[in-house]
Amino acid sequence: MKITAVRSHRLGYTLPETLGYSQQMYDRRTAHLVEVTTDAGITGWGECFGPGPVAVANQTIVEKVIAPLIVGRDPMAREVLWHEIYNRLRDHGQKGMPLQALSGVDIALWDLAGKATGQSIAQMLGGRFREDVPVYGYGMMLRPDATDLAARFAEEAAAIEAKGFRATKMKIGRGVAEDIRLIEAVRGALKDETRLMVDANHAYHVTQAFAVGRAMEGLGVYWFEEPVAPEDLDGYAELRRGLAVNIAGGEAEFTRWGWRALLEKRCVSIAQPEVCGLGGISEFMKVLTLCQTHMIPVVNHVWGSAVSVATNLQLLAAQPPLPGGLHPDEPMLEYDTTDNAFMSDLPQEGLGVLQSVAKTGRVAIPDRPGHGVVPDPDVLARYRLD
Repeated sequence: MKITAVRSHRLGYTLPETLGYSQQMYDRRTAHLVEVTTDAGITGWGECFGPGPVAVANQTIVEKVIAPLIVGRDPMAREVLWHEIYNRLRDHGQKGMPLQALSGVDIALWDLAGKATGQSIAQMLGGRFREDVPVYGYGMMLRPDATDLAARFAEEAAAIEAKGFRATKMKIGRGVAEDIRLIEAVRGALKDETRLMVDANHAYHVTQAFAVGRAMEGLGVYWFEEPVAPEDLDGYAELRRGLAVNIAGGEAEFTRWGWRALLEKRCVSIAQPEVCGLGGISEFMKVLTLCQTHMIPVVNHVWGSAVSVATNLQLLAAQPPLPGGLHPDEPMLEYDTTDNAFMSDLPQEGLGVLQSVAKTGRVAIPDRPGHGVVPDPDVLARYRLD
């Protein structure tokens, strides 16, 4: 079996309302899928992390840089191909877009291998530790118009909880005083037993992050995500030592080498690797091993289409509880509750996340070959940007 083509599919549509986080607002939902085809008629699908203009650059890397390196090669030689691609790119991009592009290709190769062997990705990784996982509903994104934002956040939080989610995550990044007000509004709208996480998307420097983090301590927030810039490892470590709230992060870190520094400096109490960005499944498993070595629980970062969600479900099935002990931490699935046609419409066979959450707060992990998602060609054609 040989690879015959590697194709990018950039998708997008206009959102019903503009949404955002501390670093930007956006009015379009986008996704970047990678399709790898073979002479045996077997196709694998992957996804690259990175919205909008980032996806344009990633598409060029996938099609003009990576594809010529692997067309005509054995798709089952995933580790060999990964290292050849990385070694070719390392002088020009050890982090960022080249790794996002490589991630989409690597995920597609794992999906393809699962279809070729009739195994799910979890089976290929060594088996399933669990048949289902709890899900947390991600929402409460910032809006350009901040009028009554606290009231809107409180209403949205209650609606997410009403759908069956037993944990939820909100965005902040409007300044210390305003952010504390937003957190108070959301916490007050939720039941005491509903877990709340807060994501700043590196909006702060350390002093500001301490002020917000101390308020979180009194409000029972479970984790404070990306409080400072991803480059500020010392700042992360200082916050982790000085705050009672869990410090989470890692979505903007890449490869085992980047994660080694993050973990050795004891920067995070909860690790959030992004499989569609850090180098794909092949590299995710090495990062997972590093997290296990440092006894750090892992809750995967998930953002994108149903391909990303399905891939992460397979990884969550194959992840041991971290760290070990009498009552070890279990991972959770992050699920975007905002408008996302690439979650609801894209797969030919849905994942049933919302239906499962409504009943149990958890979602069953599929056992189909590969990651289990095959994009609907009509949906690809409808939303194609290129």
